Amino acid sequence: MTGVPLPYRVTAVRPETADTVSVALAPAGAAVLAPFAAGQFAMVYAFGVGEIPVSVSRIDRHELTHTVRSVGAVSAALCALRPGDLVGLRGPFGTGWDLGRARGRDVLVVAGGIGLAPLRPLLDAVLAAPHAYGRLNLLVGARSAEDLLYARQLRAWAGAHGPLNCAVAVDRPSPGWPGRVGVVTALLDDARFTPANTTAYVCGPEVMIRATARALRAVDVPADRIRVSLERNMRCATGTCGHCQLGGVLLCRDGAVIGWDRAGSLLSVREL
Repeated sequence: MTGVPLPYRVTAVRPETADTVSVALAPAGAAVLAPFAAGQFAMVYAFGVGEIPVSVSRIDRHELTHTVRSVGAVSAALCALRPGDLVGLRGPFGTGWDLGRARGRDVLVVAGGIGLAPLRPLLDAVLAAPHAYGRLNLLVGARSAEDLLYARQLRAWAGAHGPLNCAVAVDRPSPGWPGRVGVVTALLDDARFTPANTTAYVCGPEVMIRATARALRAVDVPADRIRVSLERNMRCATGTCGHCQLGGVLLCRDGAVIGWDRAGSLLSVREL
């Protein structure tokens, strides 16, 4: 990990939705960041604007992809990047998904909205070694079909007859939408997993994380086997601003991925 941003060059930009793009980056010089694990994040610096924490959405050795939604000045600048442009990267930061917990177990991945982005490297890793795991389920929810990330890949996953059981639901269906309608937790009924032998990975809006974790606990998935990402709370990545503090936990230092056995009590306190 480095405290000084290293220059990375944009190699490709792919629009995902009306306000979200995936930006592929490669080292612009000989210096490279240490390898990232699935679930970790970088501080991405838009020159002359500022930096924000963004999880990696694909890892290909030293090349990284970040999926960014335009919600502020820095993210808007990142969404406006073009191939050949430079950004600064610091990292890796964060605890990662800890996929080792899932070896030999069923894997349940639940994503809401842009929460699919930090989960994609985990899916890549499991699909690269399917015999190391049990059954693999991917459940994806979004407000509408137009808000779904990686739409082409989702269609391929949903239509494949391989190790991945993929299901998608939207809240607001457009005319002709062929899939499920409703919240992502409704898809749990059709997922194939044995609760006591499952590791679940959940990322999305906080209300969706709470609902999913509670639904999984209701069918006896162990709380420490439900891994959630609370990355939306982060800002500085160094534990100095306090923006991501929940109780005694600094998410940029101790997370952002933590088990529901810890996250549940922390978020319950915030509800009061």
